[in-house]
Amino acid sequence: MADAAPTRRHVMGALAGGLAAAAVGNVFDASVDAAVPGPVPLTGVADPKTAAYDNMITDFMQRLQPPGGALAVSKDGRLVYARGFGYAEVETRQPVQPTALFRIASLSKPFTATAVLQLVQAAKLRLDDKVFRLLKIVPFLERNARVDPRIYEITVSHCLQHTAGWDRDKGFDPMGAAAAEEVARALGLRLPIRPEHIIRYTMGRPLDSDPGTSYAYSNFGYCVLGRVIEAASGMGYADYVTQHVLRPVGINQMRQGRNLFKDRAPGEVEYYDGKGESGRAISGPSIGRQVPLPYGVECIETMDANGGWIASAIMLVRFGDAFNDIKASSLLNEASIRSMLARPPGPPGLDKGKPGPTYYGCGWQVRPVAERLGRYTKWHFGMLRGSSTLLLCRDDGLNWAAVFNSDANRTGKEYAGEIDGLLHQTANQIKDWPAGDLYKNYAI
Repeated sequence: MADAAPTRRHVMGALAGGLAAAAVGNVFDASVDAAVPGPVPLTGVADPKTAAYDNMITDFMQRLQPPGGALAVSKDGRLVYARGFGYAEVETRQPVQPTALFRIASLSKPFTATAVLQLVQAAKLRLDDKVFRLLKIVPFLERNARVDPRIYEITVSHCLQHTAGWDRDKGFDPMGAAAAEEVARALGLRLPIRPEHIIRYTMGRPLDSDPGTSYAYSNFGYCVLGRVIEAASGMGYADYVTQHVLRPVGINQMRQGRNLFKDRAPGEVEYYDGKGESGRAISGPSIGRQVPLPYGVECIETMDANGGWIASAIMLVRFGDAFNDIKASSLLNEASIRSMLARPPGPPGLDKGKPGPTYYGCGWQVRPVAERLGRYTKWHFGMLRGSSTLLLCRDDGLNWAAVFNSDANRTGKEYAGEIDGLLHQTANQIKDWPAGDLYKNYAI
């Protein structure tokens, strides 16, 4: 790992700096830090009816210069667009394939939420269950510290809706790299640590607000939910999601990611931090030394339920398709889906004291369109150093996923956020969608 780091930093420096003015279509040779004429790869099946997506992607690559990515679009449950663009490995100029695997980061949360709602539907769990009474984990307390009694009021719903009372913007992020070293020191452990260690340590710290009173996005809440799934199902988190969430919708190759470059899955892309930065490793053979941020600094293994999955864009839209008709889903019944997409009670569901047009439900950002008819637009973004992702399920039967193997360009523009509006605009341009179904072309 340490020997490979200069090459990856060199490549990202080229992408973010000297190549910014390169013409669209250039390919890059990391060894010489220069552009080599040639078209940017665009893999997958071309179709004149969806050429607007090709044009949009070409322009996007020219303006923002991501190393590579993939886009998949489904219409009424049929895969109508699936293409890879740019490079899975910039150094070797290996093009991204439509089936390439990417770290999906926080797009893991809708999968975790679905697993939780399944267990509620099966009466193995309740949304108002108190998570720490269920888990029976013993808190770790520093000398003279006391447990904040409010933690025993945190429910499954609070964790799902980011209203449990943890606020990483107020100082402590349990899932961050710095926290991992802090937890290991306090508990007298060697790195890397496990999710259970993070939970024990965080249980010994005070909450930032009363449970249920405010919204604050919390990766840690979903880490806790991973353990709740294990307790309620009697299965490991990844095993449960694989067997009960993925396989029922025909997804067989999605898996948990690994932190180190050498442990990449077959077909997985290489990740490039947008600024080419390094940090102190918290896993792998270089613990405590400087390594590229995507490989050793953010420990993917401890992010299992909140950000640990890798998937292709095609797999993501296949999952989204399962919720097109809330009366006929293979994963959840109508009542469970409505619970998943419901507005949180109290202040977290309000905007300036009134119901706002969007809110965070259970694992999804939600925009109700016609609730009585079961029509919602729902989406989620994901971001890690080295990846930027988006899954959106529109109320009109259009679903799309865009995934990138870098987080942002040199000016800090995150790729998934930048492409979001363009995907809506492009979809609205297309009046005659392909009649076929590309799912049959791909093993997912």
